[in-house]
Amino acid sequence: QVQLVESGGGLVRPGGSLRLSCAASGITFSNYVMKWYRRAPGKERELVALITIPGDITNYADSARGRFTISRDNAKNTVYLQMNSLKPEDTAVYYCSAANTWWGQGTQVTVSS
Repeated sequence: QVQLVESGGGLVRPGGSLRLSCAASGITFSNYVMKWYRRAPGKERELVALITIPGDITNYADSARGRFTISRDNAKNTVYLQMNSLKPEDTAVYYCSAANTWWGQGTQVTVSS
């Protein structure tokens, strides 16, 4: 049974930081490009960041570049999203995905004062 389980979301003030984690099981994690998406209320799902299999190539949405960092630990079957300088417009449910084939249930991030 494939599972992607996100954690680390929560309520944070503008300018704060959060680190999201996504733990995978039931797949050969090191075979998959991993991605973080988000869906804000009333908006389309947005690709936030992706990381290649060895982890040496990353790409970010313009809205995330310079503030967010995606990383992976293939030994732990986990992908991370470090989010700094958070803004209210970062409020969304964040999802991890293994190559758009497998999806987590999402974790809520709320940025508010």
